[in-house]
Amino acid sequence: MCFTFKFGMNALLLAAWFGHLRVLQILVNAGAKISCQNKDGLNILHCAAQRGHIKVLEFIMEDLENIKLDKVDKLGKTAFHLAAEHGKMEVAEFLIGSGCQHSLKDKEANTALHLAAKNGHVDILQRIVEIGVDLNEKNLEGLTALHLAVECGHLDCIRILIDAGCDVNVQTEKGMNSLHYAAFHGHVDIARTLIDADININAVNQQNSSALHISVLRNFSSIVKLFIDCECDLDITDYRLQTPLHIAAENGRQDMAEMILIAGVNLKLQDKQGKTSLDVAARGNHINLADMIIKADRFYKWEKDNMNSDSDSWVPRNLTFRQDHRLETQHIRSVIWRLATKYLKPNEWKKLAQHWKFTDAHIRAIEQQWTGTKSYRDHGHRMLLIWLHGVVMAGENPVKGLYEGLVGIDRRDLAESIRKMANADDSSPKKCTAM
Repeated sequence: MCFTFKFGMNALLLAAWFGHLRVLQILVNAGAKISCQNKDGLNILHCAAQRGHIKVLEFIMEDLENIKLDKVDKLGKTAFHLAAEHGKMEVAEFLIGSGCQHSLKDKEANTALHLAAKNGHVDILQRIVEIGVDLNEKNLEGLTALHLAVECGHLDCIRILIDAGCDVNVQTEKGMNSLHYAAFHGHVDIARTLIDADININAVNQQNSSALHISVLRNFSSIVKLFIDCECDLDITDYRLQTPLHIAAENGRQDMAEMILIAGVNLKLQDKQGKTSLDVAARGNHINLADMIIKADRFYKWEKDNMNSDSDSWVPRNLTFRQDHRLETQHIRSVIWRLATKYLKPNEWKKLAQHWKFTDAHIRAIEQQWTGTKSYRDHGHRMLLIWLHGVVMAGENPVKGLYEGLVGIDRRDLAESIRKMANADDSSPKKCTAM
């Protein structure tokens, strides 16, 4: 009775594996060696448990002698481990009733609780929780059952563990908490559940990355929005001293960058190379994103300067740092285009920028994108559009602002021409009637 097949299973093991109780009984009565196992260390108990053959299990435990209930295979797994891993609820109940040990660990230090959570077996997980085990037990990587349930996206299992009182803030050997895993895999509902359970939203891993860093890097905008709505710290710096905005700038992620910018961040923070998020965006040739950061920087200053004013011209829900394609600004944008490409001389756009309090860093970021004898036209156009954004946000008259700016750099002649050009269209919503 020792014949084995190429995958290491003899007739006795195969009978247990496929649930052929009568065949198993015949083999045992004929003298088959009941202690046999395959190359992976699976014995008849393991085979029957993994496949869910309860009648075979009953025969093995009730009619055979010297069967060790907690015998392990070569991976250190007992029959209870295998039942939990493969979702065999009836088998798990039978083994619990037979007195198996509930908290034994396999060679990766996983308990049955770990395996049930990892594989999403809700009923078995609930049963294991009820019999009383350590919910915060870690495996070799420092992962708890909650970590595994989150990583694999099993929301029902997560709720069972949280309701049972597990510690949501346990961190792995790499400093990852469960929220890091939710962020890594884009599990929005799970992230929300963990936040509702008071997980530390600002916890950092060994690389000093928060869950927000990870969600930005992985390009999961819905989770980024969730974290921002929950008022996470936007200015945490990772091991490269990069904020989440640095990462968004590095990867050209405009949607995420805008969400972060609208929420309000420290734009002066520098990474290990001494680069701000604006520097990173400019270096990566992410032009629109760089312009968004400049708009935000100027807006933050305007907001600070007007914090105690009674002005109601700015409505928060309308705040955006994206390119303006609205019909109501089309005419003034056309005027700005002609001003930049036909009328401004080289370096005059810089004089205007300085007059309007653009910083040296803003000007450098704008200049970085193009070079050449006529590049000043593009630079000037970008600068003027950025300026226009601030004027519109402040509820001011752009035509008046253009006029005053050109006079301020000693181009009164051009100021008069631009005023006439801007006011030529009667439909212009910002017609400079006061001049």
